[in-house]
Amino acid sequence: MMPTGSLLDTHLTNLAAALVPYRRCERQLARWGADLAHRLAAGGRLLVAGNGGSAAEAQHLTAELVGKLHDDRQPLSAIALHAETSALTAIANDYGYADVYARQVRAHGRPGDVLLLLSTSGTSHNLVVAAQAARDIGVTTWALTGTAPNPLADACDDVLAVASPDTQVVQELHLVTSHLLCEYLEQELPAALAAVADPVVVHAASGTPAPVRTGVEVVLDGGAGQQVDA
Repeated sequence: MMPTGSLLDTHLTNLAAALVPYRRCERQLARWGADLAHRLAAGGRLLVAGNGGSAAEAQHLTAELVGKLHDDRQPLSAIALHAETSALTAIANDYGYADVYARQVRAHGRPGDVLLLLSTSGTSHNLVVAAQAARDIGVTTWALTGTAPNPLADACDDVLAVASPDTQVVQELHLVTSHLLCEYLEQELPAALAAVADPVVVHAASGTPAPVRTGVEVVLDGGAGQQVDA
């Protein structure tokens, strides 16, 4: 039941009602932030997608990660898939709108990456298809939605669902979530970077060299220990 009163009172009442259950998300936000810090510090990537206002929020989040939230730090790899407009419109034209994110996930995603999908309704078909594509290639999937259960929540590995029937309130708390996710990530980042400070060692004799991604320093220890940049 929607409260009566001025537009401001109505909106703030709905927001206040959603804040009570949202406070219980603290552990999940801290876990997501720490997990993401370690993945990105190790060379992983965050892919983010949404439609409409959720697309704008996706781009807001990636800007905070490639740039910074508070203190200066190294840039982190994060891509808002809707912002690749030529690819998005070409895929929509050639394959249909349902595939605009799934095809990009298959192109950019690697095991160990995270795909974060934002939907106030949790019913956006192109996001559900993207989650399925991510699962096929070993990319971890997280969802930010409104009230659960919903199809997107069911398709993802983990979900933070805002308990509100008001789309605006859901979007506003998704923005809060993005900021807190960055704060928890930046809190954990020094430890994450320290954990990967030792260069990856490739043991040629073993026949099973460690996987190397762009930007990872590789030490060849079979000879003189020459150091090269991948």
